[in-house]
Amino acid sequence: MGTSVAYHLSKMGWKDIVLLEQGRLAAGTTRFCAGIVSTARHASIELKMADYSNKLYQQLEQETGVKTGYMKTGSVSLAQTQDRLISLKRIASSLNVMGIPCEIITPKQVAQLHPLINIHDLVGAMYVPEDALVSSANVSLALATAASRNGVQIHERTSVSHVSVQKGRVTGVETDRGQIQCQYFVNCAGQWAYELGHSGEEPVNIPLHACEHFYLLTHPLKEPLASNLPTIVDPDGRIYIRNWQGGILSGGFEKNPKPLFTEGRNQLEIQNLQEDWDHFEPLLSALLRRMPDLETLQIMQLVNCPESFTPDMRCIMGESPTVRGYFVLAGMNSAGISYGGGAGKYLAEWMVNGYPSENVWPLDLKRFGTLQSSRTFLRHRVMEVMPLMCDLKVPRWDFQTGRQLRTSPLYDRLDAQGARWMEKHGFERVKYFVPPGKDLLDLDQSKTFYKPDWFDIVGSEVKCCKEAVCVIDMSSFTKFEISSTGDQALESLQYLFSNDLDVPVGHVVHTGMLNEKGGYENDCSIARLSKRSFFMISPTDQQVHCWAWLKNRLPDDSNLTMEDVTWKYTALNLIGPRAVDVLSELSYAPITPEHFPSLFCKEMSVGYANGIRVMSITHTGEPGFMLYIPIEYALHVYNEVMNMGQKYGIRNAGYYALRSLRIEKFFAFWGQDLDAFTTPMECGREFQVKLEKGMQFVGQEALLEQKQNGVYKRFTMFILEDHDTDTDLWPWWGEPIFRNGRYVGKTTSSAYSYTLERHVCLGFVQHFDEQTGEELVVTTDFINQGEYEINIAGQRFQAKAKLYPFSSLFAHRRRKDEVELSGYQRE
Repeated sequence: MGTSVAYHLSKMGWKDIVLLEQGRLAAGTTRFCAGIVSTARHASIELKMADYSNKLYQQLEQETGVKTGYMKTGSVSLAQTQDRLISLKRIASSLNVMGIPCEIITPKQVAQLHPLINIHDLVGAMYVPEDALVSSANVSLALATAASRNGVQIHERTSVSHVSVQKGRVTGVETDRGQIQCQYFVNCAGQWAYELGHSGEEPVNIPLHACEHFYLLTHPLKEPLASNLPTIVDPDGRIYIRNWQGGILSGGFEKNPKPLFTEGRNQLEIQNLQEDWDHFEPLLSALLRRMPDLETLQIMQLVNCPESFTPDMRCIMGESPTVRGYFVLAGMNSAGISYGGGAGKYLAEWMVNGYPSENVWPLDLKRFGTLQSSRTFLRHRVMEVMPLMCDLKVPRWDFQTGRQLRTSPLYDRLDAQGARWMEKHGFERVKYFVPPGKDLLDLDQSKTFYKPDWFDIVGSEVKCCKEAVCVIDMSSFTKFEISSTGDQALESLQYLFSNDLDVPVGHVVHTGMLNEKGGYENDCSIARLSKRSFFMISPTDQQVHCWAWLKNRLPDDSNLTMEDVTWKYTALNLIGPRAVDVLSELSYAPITPEHFPSLFCKEMSVGYANGIRVMSITHTGEPGFMLYIPIEYALHVYNEVMNMGQKYGIRNAGYYALRSLRIEKFFAFWGQDLDAFTTPMECGREFQVKLEKGMQFVGQEALLEQKQNGVYKRFTMFILEDHDTDTDLWPWWGEPIFRNGRYVGKTTSSAYSYTLERHVCLGFVQHFDEQTGEELVVTTDFINQGEYEINIAGQRFQAKAKLYPFSSLFAHRRRKDEVELSGYQRE
């Protein structure tokens, strides 16, 4: 990682770069890496990183003269079950549209590609012919050679004691050979990144933890294996197999991993850890089942080396939220050689340009809070994560460890009523409620790519939101209060947000927090509480990212304060046409549209409790209210609402119902549909931007340019036509979109619409010139005149495209004032 960052920074023209290594270069875990470069990844950013790495390593030997051992062997991923094959088909459809050759093959074709493989229990496989093998230590040395030719200084046997920080910025590094002054520091310390992060004057939390990782090496076979035989990945057997000097190298991800160095321990060079044949036995058995001819083979050694894993199986990169100029690239979850080139490139771009060339939010350090850095949490979570490397990931699976960490005051009450939980940013949130008498165990086991067992449950929650009234606990929303003694708060926020916040007190504004390119760094609702104070509500996983973004950009003014009040308020979403009846009976205040118009905020008493912030907004497009309740009143208000609501048919609902409602209304949410590369112009939100007001704000120039020249992608809704909900595979997100047979983009989210009785997918459509492949402006006509298909795991379904804002899809037209026309959902 370190040599890749240094190589790419020097390529981008930075001169004054020093690379420090506490031992010898490439003598740590890099030396033990299995050297498999594989592009078969679920997340598109990981796929792009691996593809770039593969192309980089291919030409590195020529560029540097250092032999890297690059050999294009291809890889074959095996499927022992139909579900595994579906998972591979989903990856294959992503690889193909990215221009990476890939095909789904039969067991017979597997045997032709690799004669030693036992195929009797296979149902199919995925073949990626361009995957490769390298010597990871040599790749590292080649990158270092190229970097030092570009002026990078490399100091081996130099250890860092701490990073110096002044006024929240990196100023230097203390080493055992003296001090180095610097403006930027990159922590690429792998499994020691956590310790190094905590050794500074300002600790930087880097949540990762090491586990032991085993693989065996054999002597060459009697007839040595051909060096170009493809690498075999057998996820159902939990193993991988590659040729190695005429014999094989085979390792895997066992079900009972062994975490190590929990108490932290730094050592210069990693020696091979203790052999543990008993522990490796299940993987050895799987290997012998897959390659029975190996029975007679001589094993040379069992290698045991540490490998670091992160809480969500994605690597960690980006700038620290607490220290400016402190960057991190670590936690590769055993895919370091596949990601090394691409990850180093994106991080170098981030440092040089202020942002990388792709959306790396899924990998950003700021997706974690400090709570994910507890040693106990990390130790338990990595014991779950390592086996998950091979487990089948079907839609909507949840981590089991490190749960019940952040809970709403209503947690026990909701749990007793049958709540089924998921976790976001450490916060427990309800998926749906299991009605009394339903088999609970059954539902928890329903893991499928097809119609899930909760289908009817969520359907009845949605129906209740449409016809009566539902309560959803949405306490996990990130909540900030920003205030000032003078006009500083308003002036600063007017510059940092795209919509006009100079509204009468009591109004709620939907707005984006944009970057210089006009892309969404955050998407939020801001209520003006008084002339000089604002209440800001953002998505759950924005807590660290949004705080850091604002902190770095708000003026350093003692009269301006920003407070994170996420934990101070429980948020209840009261959705449905009867919400108004429940609330007016509880507050003895008129709640009619005349007294309480849409997008309005008032402090009220509800039951005996005072100071409840009530907003006429539900984030779903349905009528209703959000109640922000000081947490000491949460149980009282919830009980009052439920008791009063009995006569109106009230019930609890969860986030799955919310998702269905917001997607059928074409509401985008940040982190999935919206990201730092998506602008308001591209998703039909021009009305949320104060362009006409002649006021300056971040991202303005980019938006004015788009307004003049047109956009190169458009957020589009797709309604699946020939899709059978009961028998066909369900869309999830990331499915390729085809227009008139040509690939034009991917879906970003999807849900079943119980109103339309159809699946709805949201996603972006691009327009490429058929001859030159050049990007063209996407017009309304281009969208409306195409015939669309969505590719779900290799099968294409016809879809009807709709643009925002669209005429009502629903038979019954609602009164305009009941619908939040400008609303949108944040999950």
